[in-house]
Amino acid sequence: MEYTLSQEELFLRQEISAFAKTELPQDWIGFGVLEEYGDDKAWELSQYIVKKLALKGWLAMAWPKKYGGSEASPMEQAIYREEMAYWRVPGIDVGPAGIPIVGPTLMTFGTEEQKQEHLPKIASGEETWTLLYSEPNSGSDLASIQCHAMENNDHFTIYGEKIWVTGGNRCDWCMLAAQTTPDAPRHEGISLLLVNLKYKGLRVKPLTSLTGYQENTQIFLDGVQVPKSNLIGEKNRGWYYIMVALDFERTFGIGFVGCARRMLDELVNYTREEERNVGTLGKPSTIRSSLAEMAIECEVARLLCYRVAWMQEKGIVPNYEVSMAKNLSAEMCQRVANVGMQIIGPYSQLRPGSKWAQIQGVITRNYLYTVTHTIYMGTSEINRNIIALRGLGLPRG
Repeated sequence: MEYTLSQEELFLRQEISAFAKTELPQDWIGFGVLEEYGDDKAWELSQYIVKKLALKGWLAMAWPKKYGGSEASPMEQAIYREEMAYWRVPGIDVGPAGIPIVGPTLMTFGTEEQKQEHLPKIASGEETWTLLYSEPNSGSDLASIQCHAMENNDHFTIYGEKIWVTGGNRCDWCMLAAQTTPDAPRHEGISLLLVNLKYKGLRVKPLTSLTGYQENTQIFLDGVQVPKSNLIGEKNRGWYYIMVALDFERTFGIGFVGCARRMLDELVNYTREEERNVGTLGKPSTIRSSLAEMAIECEVARLLCYRVAWMQEKGIVPNYEVSMAKNLSAEMCQRVANVGMQIIGPYSQLRPGSKWAQIQGVITRNYLYTVTHTIYMGTSEINRNIIALRGLGLPRG
Protein backbone atom coordinates (compact mmCIF):
# COMPACT_ATOMS: atom_id res chain seq x y z
CA MET A 1 0.00 0.00 0.00
CA GLU A 2 1.33 3.43 -0.98
CA TYR A 3 1.09 6.15 1.68
CA THR A 4 3.10 8.83 -0.13
CA LEU A 5 1.30 12.03 -1.10
CA SER A 6 1.35 13.13 -4.72
CA GLN A 7 3.49 16.06 -5.86
CA GLU A 8 0.36 18.21 -6.13
CA GLU A 9 -0.66 17.33 -2.57
CA LEU A 10 2.82 18.03 -1.22
CA PHE A 11 2.85 21.36 -3.04
CA LEU A 12 -0.52 22.28 -1.50
CA ARG A 13 0.84 21.57 1.97
CA GLN A 14 3.83 23.82 1.29
CA GLU A 15 1.62 26.53 -0.17
CA ILE A 16 -0.60 26.58 2.91
CA SER A 17 2.45 26.86 5.16
CA ALA A 18 3.73 29.78 3.10
CA PHE A 19 0.30 31.45 3.25
CA ALA A 20 0.17 31.17 7.03
CA LYS A 21 3.66 32.62 7.47
CA THR A 22 2.88 35.50 5.11
CA GLU A 23 -0.63 36.49 6.17
CA LEU A 24 -0.54 35.97 9.92
CA PRO A 25 1.25 38.32 12.36
CA GLN A 26 4.94 37.55 12.96
CA ASP A 27 4.36 36.79 16.64
CA TRP A 28 1.27 34.67 15.91
CA ILE A 29 0.44 32.00 18.48
CA GLY A 30 -3.05 31.47 17.10
CA PHE A 31 -6.45 31.30 18.62
CA GLY A 32 -9.34 28.90 18.36
CA VAL A 33 -13.04 29.19 17.77
CA LEU A 34 -13.33 30.49 21.32
CA GLU A 35 -11.61 33.76 20.62
CA GLU A 36 -12.78 33.92 17.02
CA TYR A 37 -16.43 34.35 18.02
CA GLY A 38 -15.94 35.88 21.45
CA ASP A 39 -13.46 38.69 20.77
CA ASP A 40 -13.96 41.62 18.38
CA LYS A 41 -10.34 41.88 17.21
CA ALA A 42 -10.15 38.13 16.67
CA TRP A 43 -13.37 38.24 14.65
CA GLU A 44 -12.02 41.03 12.46
CA LEU A 45 -8.83 39.08 11.75
CA SER A 46 -10.74 35.92 10.94
CA GLN A 47 -12.94 37.79 8.46
CA TYR A 48 -9.84 39.28 6.82
CA ILE A 49 -8.38 35.79 6.46
CA VAL A 50 -11.69 34.46 5.09
CA LYS A 51 -11.55 36.92 2.20
CA LYS A 52 -7.95 35.93 1.46
CA LEU A 53 -8.84 32.23 1.48
CA ALA A 54 -11.82 32.85 -0.80
CA LEU A 55 -9.64 34.67 -3.33
CA LYS A 56 -7.30 31.67 -3.44
CA GLY A 57 -10.25 29.33 -3.97
CA TRP A 58 -9.51 27.45 -0.74
CA LEU A 59 -12.60 28.09 1.38
CA ALA A 60 -14.76 25.56 -0.45
CA MET A 61 -12.03 23.89 -2.46
CA ALA A 62 -13.78 20.52 -2.79
CA TRP A 63 -17.09 22.00 -3.96
CA PRO A 64 -18.20 22.07 -7.63
CA LYS A 65 -17.03 25.12 -9.57
CA LYS A 66 -20.61 26.18 -10.28
CA TYR A 67 -21.11 26.78 -6.56
CA GLY A 68 -17.82 28.61 -6.01
CA GLY A 69 -15.51 25.66 -5.34
CA SER A 70 -12.36 24.42 -7.06
CA GLU A 71 -13.34 20.74 -7.39
CA ALA A 72 -10.33 19.68 -5.34
CA SER A 73 -10.05 16.06 -4.22
CA PRO A 74 -11.16 14.89 -0.76
CA MET A 75 -7.49 14.25 0.05
CA GLU A 76 -6.55 17.82 -0.87
CA GLN A 77 -9.42 19.02 1.35
CA ALA A 78 -8.09 16.90 4.23
CA ILE A 79 -4.55 18.24 3.77
CA TYR A 80 -5.90 21.79 3.71
CA ARG A 81 -7.78 21.37 6.99
CA GLU A 82 -4.89 19.61 8.69
CA GLU A 83 -2.35 22.28 7.76
CA MET A 84 -4.68 25.18 8.53
CA ALA A 85 -5.26 23.69 11.98
CA TYR A 86 -1.51 23.16 12.45
CA TRP A 87 -0.77 26.82 11.73
CA ARG A 88 -3.86 27.92 13.70
CA VAL A 89 -5.24 29.90 10.79
CA PRO A 90 -8.61 31.46 11.74
CA GLY A 91 -11.79 31.70 9.72
CA ILE A 92 -11.47 28.55 7.61
CA ASP A 93 -15.15 27.50 7.74
CA VAL A 94 -17.10 30.78 7.14
CA GLY A 95 -18.80 30.40 10.47
CA PRO A 96 -18.64 27.11 12.36
CA ALA A 97 -21.00 25.34 9.95
CA GLY A 98 -20.92 26.96 6.50
CA ILE A 99 -18.30 24.91 4.67
CA PRO A 100 -18.29 21.56 6.51
CA ILE A 101 -22.03 21.08 7.16
CA VAL A 102 -24.51 23.50 5.60
CA GLY A 103 -22.94 23.57 2.13
CA PRO A 104 -22.77 19.76 1.66
CA THR A 105 -26.29 19.39 3.10
CA LEU A 106 -27.72 21.91 0.63
CA MET A 107 -25.86 20.28 -2.25
CA THR A 108 -27.36 16.91 -1.29
CA PHE A 109 -30.91 17.81 -0.26
CA GLY A 110 -31.53 21.50 -1.08
CA THR A 111 -33.52 22.96 -3.94
CA GLU A 112 -31.72 24.51 -6.87
CA GLU A 113 -32.94 27.92 -5.71
CA GLN A 114 -31.44 27.36 -2.25
CA LYS A 115 -28.15 26.25 -3.78
CA GLN A 116 -27.92 29.27 -6.07
CA GLU A 117 -28.92 31.65 -3.29
CA HIS A 118 -26.51 30.47 -0.59
CA LEU A 119 -23.66 28.28 -1.84
CA PRO A 120 -21.75 30.95 -3.82
CA LYS A 121 -22.07 33.33 -0.86
CA ILE A 122 -20.71 30.72 1.54
CA ALA A 123 -17.82 29.91 -0.80
CA SER A 124 -16.92 33.61 -1.11
CA GLY A 125 -17.14 34.28 2.64
CA GLU A 126 -20.11 36.61 2.19
CA GLU A 127 -22.43 34.54 4.43
CA THR A 128 -21.51 33.01 7.78
CA TRP A 129 -23.48 30.05 9.16
CA THR A 130 -24.07 28.18 12.40
CA LEU A 131 -26.34 25.36 13.62
CA LEU A 132 -29.41 25.44 15.84
CA TYR A 133 -29.71 21.82 16.97
CA SER A 134 -29.16 21.46 20.73
CA GLU A 135 -31.65 22.62 23.36
CA PRO A 136 -31.42 22.93 27.16
CA ASN A 137 -32.97 19.45 27.49
CA SER A 138 -31.93 17.92 24.15
CA GLY A 139 -28.32 17.17 23.29
CA SER A 140 -27.28 13.73 22.09
CA ASP A 141 -30.94 12.71 22.22
CA LEU A 142 -31.73 15.15 19.45
CA ALA A 143 -35.05 13.49 18.62
CA SER A 144 -36.42 14.92 21.87
CA ILE A 145 -36.22 18.57 20.72
CA GLN A 146 -39.17 20.73 21.74
CA CYS A 147 -38.64 23.66 19.37
CA HIS A 148 -41.56 23.52 16.95
CA ALA A 149 -42.45 25.13 13.63
CA MET A 150 -46.14 25.52 12.82
CA GLU A 151 -47.18 25.58 9.18
CA ASN A 152 -49.19 28.71 8.24
CA ASN A 153 -50.05 29.36 4.60
CA ASP A 154 -46.72 30.27 2.93
CA HIS A 155 -44.48 30.16 6.02
CA PHE A 156 -43.54 28.33 9.22
CA THR A 157 -43.84 30.05 12.61
CA ILE A 158 -41.15 28.90 15.04
CA TYR A 159 -41.27 28.81 18.84
CA GLY A 160 -38.61 27.44 21.18
CA GLU A 161 -35.03 27.90 22.32
CA LYS A 162 -31.63 26.58 21.28
CA ILE A 163 -28.37 26.48 23.21
CA TRP A 164 -24.61 26.08 22.62
CA VAL A 165 -24.95 27.94 19.34
CA THR A 166 -21.38 28.80 18.35
CA GLY A 167 -21.21 32.23 16.77
CA GLY A 168 -24.90 32.95 17.21
CA ASN A 169 -23.95 36.57 17.90
CA ARG A 170 -21.76 36.79 14.77
CA CYS A 171 -23.24 34.63 12.03
CA ASP A 172 -25.80 35.65 9.40
CA TRP A 173 -27.72 32.40 8.95
CA CYS A 174 -28.35 29.07 10.65
CA MET A 175 -29.66 25.61 9.85
CA LEU A 176 -32.38 24.88 12.43
CA ALA A 177 -33.97 21.60 13.50
CA ALA A 178 -37.60 21.82 14.65
CA GLN A 179 -40.60 19.59 15.22
CA THR A 180 -43.09 20.12 12.38
CA THR A 181 -45.43 17.24 13.28
CA PRO A 182 -45.39 16.97 17.09
CA ASP A 183 -47.65 13.91 17.27
CA ALA A 184 -45.47 11.88 14.86
CA PRO A 185 -43.04 9.22 16.13
CA ARG A 186 -39.94 10.85 17.63
CA HIS A 187 -37.68 10.59 14.60
CA GLU A 188 -40.35 11.23 12.00
CA GLY A 189 -41.61 14.72 12.80
CA ILE A 190 -38.41 16.80 12.51
CA SER A 191 -37.64 19.21 9.67
CA LEU A 192 -34.63 21.34 8.77
CA LEU A 193 -35.08 25.05 8.02
CA LEU A 194 -32.79 27.84 6.87
CA VAL A 195 -33.22 30.78 9.24
CA ASN A 196 -31.77 34.28 8.96
CA LEU A 197 -30.50 35.28 12.41
CA LYS A 198 -31.89 38.77 11.85
CA TYR A 199 -35.49 37.58 11.50
CA LYS A 200 -37.99 39.30 13.77
CA GLY A 201 -38.77 37.42 16.98
CA LEU A 202 -35.27 35.95 17.38
CA ARG A 203 -33.21 36.92 20.43
CA VAL A 204 -29.57 36.01 21.11
CA LYS A 205 -28.06 35.70 24.61
CA PRO A 206 -24.25 35.28 24.87
CA LEU A 207 -22.93 32.52 27.16
CA THR A 208 -19.52 32.57 28.86
CA SER A 209 -17.61 29.31 28.61
CA LEU A 210 -14.99 27.93 30.98
CA THR A 211 -12.34 29.59 28.79
CA GLY A 212 -13.78 33.02 29.63
CA TYR A 213 -15.00 33.80 26.10
CA GLN A 214 -18.56 34.30 24.88
CA GLU A 215 -18.33 32.24 21.70
CA ASN A 216 -21.48 30.26 22.50
CA THR A 217 -24.99 31.65 22.68
CA GLN A 218 -28.51 30.76 23.66
CA ILE A 219 -31.16 31.68 21.10
CA PHE A 220 -34.84 32.25 21.79
CA LEU A 221 -37.38 32.03 18.95
CA ASP A 222 -40.72 33.65 19.69
CA GLY A 223 -42.95 33.50 16.63
CA VAL A 224 -40.14 33.70 14.07
CA GLN A 225 -41.64 33.48 10.59
CA VAL A 226 -39.67 31.54 7.98
CA PRO A 227 -40.79 31.20 4.33
CA LYS A 228 -41.67 27.66 3.24
CA SER A 229 -39.08 28.04 0.53
CA ASN A 230 -36.48 27.79 3.35
CA LEU A 231 -37.46 24.18 4.11
CA ILE A 232 -34.61 21.78 3.26
CA GLY A 233 -35.83 18.75 1.34
CA GLU A 234 -39.09 17.20 2.49
CA LYS A 235 -41.06 18.09 5.57
CA ASN A 236 -40.48 15.64 8.46
CA ARG A 237 -37.34 14.17 6.86
CA GLY A 238 -35.02 16.32 8.97
CA TRP A 239 -33.76 13.50 11.18
CA TYR A 240 -32.37 11.68 8.17
CA TYR A 241 -30.78 14.87 6.81
CA ILE A 242 -29.17 15.61 10.18
CA MET A 243 -27.62 12.13 10.35
CA VAL A 244 -26.10 12.63 6.89
CA ALA A 245 -24.94 16.15 7.86
CA LEU A 246 -23.20 14.74 10.94
CA ASP A 247 -21.23 12.36 8.72
CA PHE A 248 -20.16 15.38 6.65
CA GLU A 249 -19.08 17.15 9.83
CA ARG A 250 -17.15 14.22 11.29
CA THR A 251 -14.95 13.92 8.20
CA PHE A 252 -13.23 17.08 9.43
CA GLY A 253 -11.71 15.36 12.46
CA ILE A 254 -8.41 15.85 10.61
CA GLY A 255 -8.40 19.33 12.13
CA PHE A 256 -7.87 17.75 15.55
CA VAL A 257 -4.81 16.00 14.13
CA GLY A 258 -3.34 19.29 12.92
CA CYS A 259 -3.97 20.86 16.33
CA ALA A 260 -2.34 17.93 18.14
CA ARG A 261 0.69 17.85 15.80
CA ARG A 262 1.37 21.51 16.51
CA MET A 263 1.12 21.03 20.28
CA LEU A 264 3.37 17.98 20.10
CA ASP A 265 6.02 19.88 18.13
CA GLU A 266 5.88 22.73 20.64
CA LEU A 267 6.19 20.34 23.59
CA VAL A 268 9.15 18.50 22.02
CA ASN A 269 11.00 21.80 21.46
CA TYR A 270 10.12 23.01 24.96
CA THR A 271 11.37 19.77 26.53
CA ARG A 272 14.68 19.97 24.69
CA GLU A 273 15.25 23.55 25.84
CA GLU A 274 14.17 23.02 29.43
CA GLU A 275 16.18 19.82 29.83
CA ARG A 276 19.30 21.75 28.86
CA ASN A 277 18.65 24.91 30.84
CA VAL A 278 16.56 23.96 33.85
CA GLY A 279 16.11 20.23 34.13
CA THR A 280 12.96 20.58 36.25
CA LEU A 281 10.52 18.64 34.09
CA GLY A 282 10.61 15.39 36.01
CA LYS A 283 12.15 12.12 34.91
CA PRO A 284 13.43 12.41 31.31
CA SER A 285 12.50 8.79 30.62
CA THR A 286 8.87 9.39 31.62
CA ILE A 287 8.62 12.50 29.45
CA ARG A 288 10.24 10.76 26.49
CA SER A 289 7.80 7.88 26.83
CA SER A 290 4.77 10.19 27.02
CA LEU A 291 5.79 12.24 24.00
CA ALA A 292 6.63 9.11 21.99
CA GLU A 293 3.19 7.69 22.79
CA MET A 294 1.56 10.92 21.62
CA ALA A 295 3.58 10.81 18.38
CA ILE A 296 2.26 7.29 17.73
CA GLU A 297 -1.34 8.32 18.40
CA CYS A 298 -1.02 11.40 16.17
CA GLU A 299 0.14 9.28 13.25
CA VAL A 300 -2.55 6.62 13.73
CA ALA A 301 -5.29 9.26 13.93
CA ARG A 302 -3.90 10.96 10.86
CA LEU A 303 -4.00 7.74 8.85
CA LEU A 304 -7.59 7.03 9.94
CA CYS A 305 -8.59 10.49 8.67
CA TYR A 306 -6.70 9.97 5.42
CA ARG A 307 -8.53 6.67 5.04
CA VAL A 308 -11.84 8.55 5.08
CA ALA A 309 -10.57 10.90 2.37
CA TRP A 310 -9.36 7.90 0.34
CA MET A 311 -12.80 6.28 0.60
CA GLN A 312 -14.44 9.46 -0.63
CA GLU A 313 -12.07 9.62 -3.59
CA LYS A 314 -13.05 6.05 -4.50
CA GLY A 315 -16.76 6.92 -4.35
CA ILE A 316 -17.27 4.95 -1.12
CA VAL A 317 -19.53 6.67 1.42
CA PRO A 318 -17.80 6.49 4.83
CA ASN A 319 -20.06 5.92 7.79
CA TYR A 320 -18.74 4.29 10.95
CA GLU A 321 -15.26 5.03 9.60
CA VAL A 322 -15.75 8.75 10.19
CA SER A 323 -16.86 8.03 13.76
CA MET A 324 -13.66 6.04 14.31
CA ALA A 325 -11.50 8.82 12.88
CA LYS A 326 -13.33 11.54 14.79
CA ASN A 327 -13.19 9.77 18.15
CA LEU A 328 -9.52 8.83 18.01
CA SER A 329 -8.50 12.29 16.73
CA ALA A 330 -10.54 14.20 19.32
CA GLU A 331 -9.50 12.07 22.29
CA MET A 332 -5.88 12.03 21.13
CA CYS A 333 -5.87 15.84 20.95
CA GLN A 334 -7.14 15.97 24.54
CA ARG A 335 -4.38 13.59 25.64
CA VAL A 336 -1.66 15.66 24.01
CA ALA A 337 -2.91 18.76 25.84
CA ASN A 338 -3.07 16.78 29.09
CA VAL A 339 0.50 15.52 28.67
CA GLY A 340 1.58 19.10 27.99
CA MET A 341 -0.01 20.29 31.24
CA GLN A 342 1.88 17.60 33.17
CA ILE A 343 5.20 18.41 31.50
CA ILE A 344 4.92 22.15 32.11
CA GLY A 345 3.72 21.63 35.68
CA PRO A 346 2.42 24.55 37.79
CA TYR A 347 3.22 27.03 35.00
CA SER A 348 0.62 25.28 32.85
CA GLN A 349 -2.11 27.09 34.79
CA LEU A 350 -1.06 30.46 33.34
CA ARG A 351 -2.97 31.80 30.36
CA PRO A 352 -1.57 33.57 27.28
CA GLY A 353 -0.41 37.07 28.22
CA SER A 354 1.25 36.15 31.50
CA LYS A 355 5.00 36.88 31.54
CA TRP A 356 5.58 33.49 33.18
CA ALA A 357 3.40 31.44 30.83
CA GLN A 358 5.30 28.64 29.12
CA ILE A 359 4.97 28.14 25.33
CA GLN A 360 3.04 31.45 25.46
CA GLY A 361 0.16 29.76 27.29
CA VAL A 362 -1.12 27.88 24.24
CA ILE A 363 -1.13 24.48 25.96
CA THR A 364 -3.34 25.88 28.72
CA ARG A 365 -5.73 27.31 26.15
CA ASN A 366 -5.86 24.04 24.24
CA TYR A 367 -6.35 22.03 27.41
CA LEU A 368 -9.51 24.02 28.12
CA TYR A 369 -10.70 24.11 24.53
CA THR A 370 -10.22 20.41 23.78
CA VAL A 371 -12.82 19.55 26.43
CA THR A 372 -15.39 20.26 23.70
CA HIS A 373 -13.74 17.99 21.12
CA THR A 374 -15.39 14.85 22.48
CA ILE A 375 -18.81 16.52 22.69
CA TYR A 376 -19.58 18.22 19.40
CA MET A 377 -19.80 16.30 16.08
CA GLY A 378 -21.46 13.63 18.21
CA THR A 379 -20.18 12.69 21.65
CA SER A 380 -17.59 9.95 21.99
CA GLU A 381 -20.27 7.72 23.49
CA ILE A 382 -22.61 8.21 20.52
CA ASN A 383 -19.80 7.57 18.07
CA ARG A 384 -18.86 4.36 19.89
CA ASN A 385 -22.47 3.23 19.54
CA ILE A 386 -22.24 3.88 15.78
CA ILE A 387 -19.00 1.92 15.53
CA ALA A 388 -20.48 -0.98 17.50
CA LEU A 389 -23.78 -1.13 15.60
CA ARG A 390 -22.73 -0.27 12.05
CA GLY A 391 -19.09 -1.32 12.10
CA LEU A 392 -19.14 -4.43 14.28
CA GLY A 393 -22.74 -5.45 13.66
CA LEU A 394 -23.50 -5.72 17.37
CA PRO A 395 -27.15 -5.76 18.51
CA ARG A 396 -28.88 -2.84 20.19
CA GLY A 397 -29.70 -3.02 23.86
